[in-house]
Amino acid sequence: MEHVLLQLERRGTMNLSDQIYSWMKSEIACGNFACNEKLPSKRKLAASLQCSLNTVQAAYNQLVDEGYLISREKSGYFVAEMDGVVDLGERFQDVPKHIPMQQRFDYDFSYQGVDREHFPFARWRKVMREGINGDDADLLGVGNPKGQFGLRTSIARYLRYSRGVVCLPEQIVVSSGTESLLQLIMQLFEASTVYGIENPGYEKLSLLFRSNRARYTPLPLDEQGLLPESLEQSPVDVICITPSHQFPTGCIMPIGRRIQLLNWAYGNAGRFIIEDDYDSEFRYSGNPIPSLQGLDRQGTVVYLGSFSKSLSPALRISYMVLPEKLVGIFDEKLNFHVCPVPTFEQKALQEFMDSGQFERHLNRMRNTYGRKRETLVSAIRDMLPGSEIDGVAAGLHIVLHVYNGMDETELVSSAEKNRVKVYGMSRYYSDLSKQETTNTVLLGYSTMGIDDIGKAVSLLRDSWFPPI
Repeated sequence: MEHVLLQLERRGTMNLSDQIYSWMKSEIACGNFACNEKLPSKRKLAASLQCSLNTVQAAYNQLVDEGYLISREKSGYFVAEMDGVVDLGERFQDVPKHIPMQQRFDYDFSYQGVDREHFPFARWRKVMREGINGDDADLLGVGNPKGQFGLRTSIARYLRYSRGVVCLPEQIVVSSGTESLLQLIMQLFEASTVYGIENPGYEKLSLLFRSNRARYTPLPLDEQGLLPESLEQSPVDVICITPSHQFPTGCIMPIGRRIQLLNWAYGNAGRFIIEDDYDSEFRYSGNPIPSLQGLDRQGTVVYLGSFSKSLSPALRISYMVLPEKLVGIFDEKLNFHVCPVPTFEQKALQEFMDSGQFERHLNRMRNTYGRKRETLVSAIRDMLPGSEIDGVAAGLHIVLHVYNGMDETELVSSAEKNRVKVYGMSRYYSDLSKQETTNTVLLGYSTMGIDDIGKAVSLLRDSWFPPI
């Protein structure tokens, strides 16, 4: 019989073998492959789909293991008898007959990722090689639950002079991403703890708390960040904030507002503040904004940092600084925890920091991102008349308000028609009923080539301000 052609999506989230497996499974379940029908040979299917023989073999093996196919020696693969099995047709009737193609863009103003041209590959390879020392017994052990002491010492030293964070290495916990750190933090607090999150804010926070069955409430912002008044009638015990560069609005919390939030935390022994300092290294005018943790005098701030923006998100190395009152709880409750960052990567990063290469890399990237930011701002002012820009003083993205009569959905969709990806502000609201912006998009510039920025903005002009 004739079958619908399988289309492989080579940049999708599902690997090629799984795509072949899922498609064949649905075809068999729907009856599009007859019982005992012979399937194409591995070699023929691999040639047709332009993939490796091993990719097809893995898919066929899985289907055989699950009983959908029978492998007959020197004959090939055949559809198994499905008699006596529950009617799978209804279960799979909504399964698409081919893997849908994801839209691709010529330009993507993503706020995730880093500049791809200036990563110090040669230097990083060198410290990775040097980190594998045959005489280092630490490489063969499980390691400290908080991470390698040497790396934590280097982080503590760096934070003191760069961010004003006051801490000892014993207060630092190394892990593989902010989400992993938040999972640990939730285990330090009671199950009844209520978390307050910025609205708008980091979009994964609400998903993270919901998946862990933790209670949370969205809290409103103004031009200075989270509103202290919103805490007065709220049951919140722990607030999660990005004070040095609020995500996504880009606002910077002034000292007065920071003190107000610290005073709120001091009002009850069970209150804490989680300070996410996700891209603090990149500030383009004036002096760096000191951390909230450096102002804390009663140990209520948990400070989160990461190397995702300063080096690469692929490294998956992040850290938190616990106040002393939580260090004991961590040591008692989470002493079984195994640091998920490989020891040799921790040692490589320590060497990268101790040798001064990390600071030199940051200075280079600060200049690179500063040039990209200036190019983007200049292009917007030249080509997008009447638009307003926020959040340009720091970070790796800007917020753009477009006054052309389009709402956010229309801005995003019209840009996509010209193969440019922008990000609507509403995606960062965990409580959409509080959303006030209707014509605002976020434009990241870290991953975009400096020569491409003007071209991308030109396409946005064609999308949003077409000639009459």
